[in-house]
Amino acid sequence: MPGKYKIVMIRHGESESNKKRLFCGWFDSDLSDKGREEAVAAGKALKAEGYTFDIAHTSVLKRAQITLNSVLKEINQADLPVSKTWRLNERHYGGLTGLNKAETAAKYGEAQVQIWRRSFDVPPPPMKKDHPYYDTIVNNPCYAGDQKPGQFESLKLTMERTLPYWNDVIIPQIKEGKKVIIVAHENSLRGIVKHLDGISDAAIMKLNLPTGIPFVYELDEDMKPTDSMQFLGDEETVKKAMAAVAAQGKAK
Repeated sequence: MPGKYKIVMIRHGESESNKKRLFCGWFDSDLSDKGREEAVAAGKALKAEGYTFDIAHTSVLKRAQITLNSVLKEINQADLPVSKTWRLNERHYGGLTGLNKAETAAKYGEAQVQIWRRSFDVPPPPMKKDHPYYDTIVNNPCYAGDQKPGQFESLKLTMERTLPYWNDVIIPQIKEGKKVIIVAHENSLRGIVKHLDGISDAAIMKLNLPTGIPFVYELDEDMKPTDSMQFLGDEETVKKAMAAVAAQGKAK
């Protein structure tokens, strides 16, 4: 049964940190060349389906903002109102920020790294003051208001600051009939997906959202999905994205 409302979400295009397989988190990584191409492709996919929007939401991190800007340019809505919030930031990877998988495994052990990566509520080690990115993140003027960056986050902690924004800001806009697009990060979007689909703690940590591919939820009057997420794009790209997500399972 078709839903009464629709919402579009996109994980930003591949970042330079993604390309190098680094834990990025709140570090303000730029998009890679591939990521910029993905952002344009996302916009073209939305244009092909006739999507337009009334408002956009994104994080304060430039990899999400650049992706959103490219999407809006492609759908001829470059002047769309955009709300930028730290509540949609990527998960804060604490002391792991800037390390690649090999470095992290060498420093902490492969088993511990897997716990940090795939546990719902076990956070990574804290980011200490001598961390090379500590000053860059803590002194970022984006956080000069009521939010000061913490030292780490699990997905559980990420959801605790993302879902209030979803419930208090985005949901009322959807109920007003506004057409909303969110461009954010894997873990901030994971939290929303978990909330919508009722995915278990263990299963959500296996859900890898592809970069740069729009996905759509149809929602009923109670803001519940009428079906699973639907990816948009060329047939081959969508097929690969759907297969990847399906293979990870959605155990309730």
